[in-house]
Amino acid sequence: MKPTIHYRISAAHPEAHLFDIRLHIEQPAAEGQRLSLPVWIPGSYLVREFAKHIVSISAEDERGALAISKTDKNHWQLAPAQGAVTVRYTVYGFDLSVRTAYLDTTRAFFNGSSVFLGVEGQLDQPVEVDIVAPSGKAYREWRVATSLPAHKAKPYAFGSYRAADYDELIDHPVEMGDFTLIQFKACGVPHDFVLSGRLPKIDSKRLARDCKKICEHQIRMFGEPAPFERYVFMTFVSGDGYGGLEHRASTALMCKREDLPKDGETGMKSSYRQYLGLVSHEYFHSWNVKRIKPAAYAPYPADGEAYSRLLWAFEGLTSYYDDLTLVRAGLIDADSYLELLSHTITGVLRTPGRLVQSIADSSFDTWIKFYRQDENSPNSGISYYTKGALAGLCLDLHIRQATQGKRSLDDVMLALWERYGRDFYQGKPVGVPEDAWEQVAEEVTGLKLQAQFDQFLRSTEELPLADMLASVGIQWQVRSQTGANDKGGWLDKAKPNGVWLGARTGSDGALVKLTHVLSDGPAEHAGLSAGDVLVAIDGLKATAGNLDATLAAAKPGDKLDVLAFRRDELMNVKLKLEAEPSQTVGLRRDDSDPAKLAARQAWLHG
Repeated sequence: MKPTIHYRISAAHPEAHLFDIRLHIEQPAAEGQRLSLPVWIPGSYLVREFAKHIVSISAEDERGALAISKTDKNHWQLAPAQGAVTVRYTVYGFDLSVRTAYLDTTRAFFNGSSVFLGVEGQLDQPVEVDIVAPSGKAYREWRVATSLPAHKAKPYAFGSYRAADYDELIDHPVEMGDFTLIQFKACGVPHDFVLSGRLPKIDSKRLARDCKKICEHQIRMFGEPAPFERYVFMTFVSGDGYGGLEHRASTALMCKREDLPKDGETGMKSSYRQYLGLVSHEYFHSWNVKRIKPAAYAPYPADGEAYSRLLWAFEGLTSYYDDLTLVRAGLIDADSYLELLSHTITGVLRTPGRLVQSIADSSFDTWIKFYRQDENSPNSGISYYTKGALAGLCLDLHIRQATQGKRSLDDVMLALWERYGRDFYQGKPVGVPEDAWEQVAEEVTGLKLQAQFDQFLRSTEELPLADMLASVGIQWQVRSQTGANDKGGWLDKAKPNGVWLGARTGSDGALVKLTHVLSDGPAEHAGLSAGDVLVAIDGLKATAGNLDATLAAAKPGDKLDVLAFRRDELMNVKLKLEAEPSQTVGLRRDDSDPAKLAARQAWLHG
């Protein structure tokens, strides 16, 4: 059956960053068709108001021009039409991120939620979309990369594509340009790696080999076959960029050029390890959040926020498994993984907001807090990504210890997949109810886990990380952030710490700017605030270098004369230095206990 809804999107004006879009509706509503555009994109929990980028819009039917009026920020109403309706509109795309749309003379990228108006009352109908190249010799080498099912288009070519409904249409982003294409198969499934932007000479064989290991491990973890027939990684490469957004059969990524493996490079540099962790994270979302998802997101309410206290499970546990996958896939060793884990733990411990907000509440408040960080965010909240990952670690190790290794978090994830995920796009989608995740975990493991869930998810108590890690033979030690008296990266808890400023800093030209003033620290006690620019310390010009030198030479109780500008007003304050909390964690293996060693091997290698 030929779709009665047809889109045509053209990168018509690259120099002006304008997409031209035509929407043809064969059977509009008799009372006048209503159109809408989502206000947020799944996976990025913030109302972003994509409709603000629509520059112009008009409509016509068989008689000619048809009245169209905007009824609120993201809805349009057409007058009753005679016959089919065609809507023409222009969208400005110049957001260099993975969330919206971008167009210039070098490349084009868009998410459907930014450019495709939905036909209300017909969102469940199949649609067809023609993707049209910009005209001119400069664009002859441009190709198309998308996981949208092709209709009349050849592979990587402009032409006609189809989707089963509007939800599928907007869940397959599109990259256009003269990109680099790398291909491999994972468990027999074709995977395309698309790299756009100006690239260095990369080791494409290594990139394909390493990503294949990630993909095959995760496919086998949940069980073959993979939940898609083809998968596309789209990475925009630039001098400074990082991020990703998951989709049902693809992901949009951003990275720096230095992150990619270069020809002739050996070993695992930290930036490439971080990039592989990003690949692993977004790919794991193919199961956890794209198919196993909160009931509040099934289906996604495109017109507004969808509230859930389960993002710790869908984003936090994905963050737990992303780096763990690198170990289990054989890409990094145990010591490298423990280094990554220690960084995550340290980041959480250095966030005072962990003692203020639980990760269940952080999940619920994502719409107003996580994506709207301000100078007080470290003091008032915690990330459900990072602390959620650590809660997952504690939960996994607790289950393994309490069941003598017979059950693990892997078993819980697989049960959720079988119950909620495997058939999500077959028939009516069913999401995970707010209380069901914990119920499934108890059912699968045979454990009473209420106390753990209350502590890990709904309280602001410290997580029992040291005890949990000790159960698998991992020593936990802490030191001060400054590293004062640090011998070989380790400092016993009983030894004195260095001093700290109690603030996070950035630069304001050659001067030091306070970006965040942390709760109950020396800077706050002295009356300094985020945004203050340090001018002088003890009569000498304040620079990052002499600030570090001053702190390294100081001891708790020392007082500094600080001159600082707040706006255009000069302030003179006395800052009394305090001992820095022990918030830098080091982890290392202890192989002295064979039982704990065996438990660690089972955990790290699945």
